[in-house]
This record gives sequence, structure tokens and C-alpha cells, in this order.
Amino acid sequence: MKIVCDREKLLLAFQTAASIAPSRSPKPVLQNVKLSVDETTATLMATDLEVGIRIEVEGIDVESGGTALFPVSRFGSLLRENTDEKLAIETNAQGAIIKGDRSEFKLPSGNPEEFPEIAIFEEKAFHDVPARLFKELVRRTLFATDTESSRYALGGVLLEFESDKIIAIGTDGRRLAKMEGPANSIGGHESGEAMTIVPTRSMQLLERAIADADGEVQIAARANDVLVKTPRATISSRLVEGRFPKWRDVFPVRQEAKTIEMTVGPFFQTLRQAAIVSSDESRGIDFTFAEGNLVLSGSTADVGQTRVELPIQFSGEAITVTLDHRFVADFLKVLDTDKNIEVEIENSESATLLSTDDGYGYVVMPLARDR
Repeated sequence: MKIVCDREKLLLAFQTAASIAPSRSPKPVLQNVKLSVDETTATLMATDLEVGIRIEVEGIDVESGGTALFPVSRFGSLLRENTDEKLAIETNAQGAIIKGDRSEFKLPSGNPEEFPEIAIFEEKAFHDVPARLFKELVRRTLFATDTESSRYALGGVLLEFESDKIIAIGTDGRRLAKMEGPANSIGGHESGEAMTIVPTRSMQLLERAIADADGEVQIAARANDVLVKTPRATISSRLVEGRFPKWRDVFPVRQEAKTIEMTVGPFFQTLRQAAIVSSDESRGIDFTFAEGNLVLSGSTADVGQTRVELPIQFSGEAITVTLDHRFVADFLKVLDTDKNIEVEIENSESATLLSTDDGYGYVVMPLARDR
């Protein structure tokens, strides 16, 4: 293999691929990124056997094709610390030679034949999803998953595919985040009875690998894995085994619930003030919805007490519900400060529902507090 590459473009692609490669592994070959070059394209590949990526590299002039393995730590540092605009890379049986205008490096290289195969997107049935929407799906649900639970299914985001939309759900059993948006089914691709639970780490990688400028991404759910294709990369991930909770049961139709319209910015600012006296042992804040006012109050031994008011449009008998302030903050963090939301409450013992007008719903279970 003999190529000349744009160092910055190779670095960006290499960093994305290297984020998958394990820092330690009983299989040392996985601590490398594989570069495959033919006459027209250069592709970087990495995997930890759970997640795999193929990412095309731009800005490469090919003199001769081939494949080579590059150690993540050494080659990544070389690309990052080097200041040359262009780098010439040549590989042979002894390793790789990397030359710049004022530098030259020699690195050992393993056998690329020993590197595992990375899935190629060749599916006929898939969903076309706007890239910007998919990034929002991830951002608005990922925080609600539980990677430490013994219930493995909670350690990922459930994706459901319908003929004209995609739904993402994340939960840890105490709160649940659901985001949906329009998407097109190609070739009859739908979820049916199958559960596509994508591990939290894989979803984090997908968010980083997808750019708003990508336009559309293609997602194909298979029996044991999921494939996501962007204009520059293909990412594959094993699915989480287990049964996901029946999340639709968490969104009951309530006849006597009160709905209050609020704006994210003022609500979040008030919540942060009320949370000043909270602690790891006492995370509950009382949310009292009363005539024209929301009162947030809390009390923590050895820390203090708080009472903060926020004017709201509310009438009728006062309702107080105790919520974990961190769970409410997580919802508000992923929204713009000028975004309007609806807060639906019924009584102190029922779940609180927060929602937006763009398909985002968030359910928080109340806390029981000794008075």
C-alpha cells in the first residue's frame, strides 16, 4: 500500500474509529484500526466484537492499494501531534513508514488477515431517518437508560420502526423517555414482534458518528444486530438481550389530570435554585402547583431548606408531588431554553408527564417522603 493523505481528514476519521477499539483485550489485534485501500476508496475499520465501524476517509491519493493495521495509541498520537498538512504512508511486510515534510516514522504492523470482518450494509429493508432527528432521538433518551441494572434490557435504547415513523425509548425503571419522529420504511422494514434494544455505548457512538449535514441515515434491524449507514460510515452493533418493559402502559390516559404550560428556561433556573440544598441522600423536591404559582421546596438535614416560586398558569385545588430533581433536570437539559413544554399531573401518587410538541415525552415516578 502506498498513499498520500490529508493528515487532518485522516485524523478525524481515525479518532472516530479508534473510539471503538478496546484499550485492553485478550485479542491484541482488536487494539488496531485496519486501513483498506483500493483504487477509489480508503476505509478505516475497528471493532471490539460488540460494535464495529467502517468509515471512509476523504483526501487520499492512492498510488497502490492494500491493507494494513495501525496501533490505536501510537498512530493516533502520530496523527495528532504531527503538523504536516500531507503524510505519505507506505506499508510492507516489516510495517509502515509514515513521512511528512519534516518527519519520518516507522511503526510495526500486524497481519491484517487476522482482523475480524466488519459488516457491510447490503440490506434491502431498512428505514430512512433524517440525521438530525436520529441525533435528537439519541440525545433525548440515552440519559434515561440504566447500564448498571441487573435487568440488561434497561442498558440500552429500544428502537421501534413503523411504516412512517421511528420511536426511541430509554428507561431505568424510575423514569422513561420517549422520542418519535417521521421516517420512511423501505422494503417493508418494520419492528413487528422483534425487540431492537441497542446498547447505550453503541448509541453514544452513533450520535458522534452522525453529522447533521449527513441528511438521511439508513437503519436496518436484524435478528441479533442493527446496522446504521451514513454517507461516510457503516456502524454495526449487537443487540441487548432481554425483554423491554411495556412502555406504552406508562403513558395512561388520565381524565382528571391537570396540564400546565411552561417554558424550559425559567423552569430550569427555578429548579437549579431549589436543588442547592439537596444531597445524595435527600434528592426529593416538593413541586406544589397552586393558584397562579409553582412552589419548589425542600429540606435536608445539615444542609438547609429552600423555597422558590415561579409564576404559572394554574387554577384549582393545589397539587403537590415529590420528584427527584435530577430526573427533571435531565429532561430540561436536552431542550432549548425557549422551548415550551407541558407538565401533566394528577395527584401526589401518580407519575408526572412532561412533553413537547415535537414527539418527546418523559415520565417521572413520584418519590415517597416521610413528613
